[in-house]
Amino acid sequence: MTAQITVTEGGLPHNTLMIYGLVGSLVLVYLTYLNTVTGTQLFSFFGGLGAIAALIWGSDTIKRLCSYGIGTGVPSAGLLAFGSGVIAMLLATRFGIASPIVALVLGFVIGAILGYIANNILAMKIPVMIQSIAELGAVGAMVMIGFSAMATGSFTFDALSAVPVTVLGATVNSFESSLIGGSLLAAIFMLGGIALQHGFNACLGPSEQQDRTLMLTAEVGFLSMIMVAIFSYVYLDLFAVLVSIVVSVIGWYYTYDQYIALSKRDAAAWLDSKPIVEPEGH
Repeated sequence: MTAQITVTEGGLPHNTLMIYGLVGSLVLVYLTYLNTVTGTQLFSFFGGLGAIAALIWGSDTIKRLCSYGIGTGVPSAGLLAFGSGVIAMLLATRFGIASPIVALVLGFVIGAILGYIANNILAMKIPVMIQSIAELGAVGAMVMIGFSAMATGSFTFDALSAVPVTVLGATVNSFESSLIGGSLLAAIFMLGGIALQHGFNACLGPSEQQDRTLMLTAEVGFLSMIMVAIFSYVYLDLFAVLVSIVVSVIGWYYTYDQYIALSKRDAAAWLDSKPIVEPEGH
């Protein structure tokens, strides 16, 4: 028997947030395809925004799952999301323009399998386990493909696995310099994982509020987006990189300012609280 021990009333229903995050991340990641249509790299930043939409959805999923008192489940759920998500994302990039949709579907499937194993074989017996891990697999896949598209300007396997370099006057494709071969995908893994799990991990407790938690998730997501924008200079032209940095910094400043305001609001609600008096003799 598992008891749900942390419940926050109010805010948007989880299924509503899931729809917003799912549709928003798909649409925003697909907007990076404007790079191909226009022959530029200016629209790469949309991939980062798509990743943040998925992170907000995933943060609420982690809250829903970990409200059943699984202790260290916040970081483990976040890493499980990206462990399954990176598999889905890499497989999906072979499907060209359909890659984001395939990544989403594969993320759900892989996550559901892992959720079933955790709930029925490892006997965790958490009512929302299978659905939550399935969602987190999809979230991980969308964050990975979103940040990857932001870094390289594309979400296809060719763009992520090889980049043209000049050697002795000849242009050849280099795997070692690519996002995957150069291990920058591992950096995206960690940047996304931290952003996904930090929001609820930092805000959980009796005064946790959905808007503050999700605002913190978005703020850390924009911090991660800044880092992705910086190392996208390896693959994008300078102007596209500057556009990504400006969008990321503006997003970070706004969400940070809002998070501080929400923190002050919630802190003020505890001003008149009284200390818990311990019984004498104990």
